[in-house]
Amino acid sequence: MPSPRSSRERRAGRPEFVSLLSQRSPTAPDSPNRRRESGGSAPPPLPEEDCMRLNPSFVGIALSSLLAVDLWASKRLGVCAGEASAWGSARPLLKVVEVSGHGIPWLLGTFYGLCQSDSSAAREVLLNLLFALLLDLVLVAVVKGIVRRPRPTHNKMDMFVTVSVDKYSFPSGHATRAALVCRFVLHHLVLAVPLRVLVVLWALVVGVSRVMLGRHNVTDVLFGLLLGYGLYGVVEYCWLSPLNAPALFALWTH
Repeated sequence: MPSPRSSRERRAGRPEFVSLLSQRSPTAPDSPNRRRESGGSAPPPLPEEDCMRLNPSFVGIALSSLLAVDLWASKRLGVCAGEASAWGSARPLLKVVEVSGHGIPWLLGTFYGLCQSDSSAAREVLLNLLFALLLDLVLVAVVKGIVRRPRPTHNKMDMFVTVSVDKYSFPSGHATRAALVCRFVLHHLVLAVPLRVLVVLWALVVGVSRVMLGRHNVTDVLFGLLLGYGLYGVVEYCWLSPLNAPALFALWTH
């Protein structure tokens, strides 16, 4: 049987033990539930773009690789970007090609032909060509304003008649217009085979010249050619005629 003295010693020792626990408890690690209850905030999650950067997807890697190849190829192919470039002597000739694919000569030429034409069939073709050119200008301007891809760094801003949106590169308006006009001419003008070949070659040369002059990257031109090719289908679908647009044709009736 324990003595009264030993019982008193155990009871006297308990306060010391409790005091030791109370001293240790502030430094003891908190459980997750206690941290949540105490209002401690967890580290904020990483932004979504940082997560994507840390864990890039296959699509992201493929697009980054394609962009790197595009910039590299565009730099290498820009052989007429300046007078001191590898093919700098051909730059004046390519600038003539540049003017041939510009929107202003095509708009002015189509408008003049529309005013001088005495044939109703010719007026119908020219009016739809004018509609196609205006549609091309609006669509390219909208896409450039949305994408806002800058032009290549080796480009010299000495282009023929530019507007504010022309500081952007994607897509190539010259390539879009060349593909659109090429399909339009081949479908609505009766040309001999050599002339048809020349029309196709002109469209391709316009596209290639944009890269050689340093105006655009390769993907700008490729997308522009595809866009112009598809845009002709929209023009055909919305074809203007005296039946569905009599007011427009009445303006050009002599």
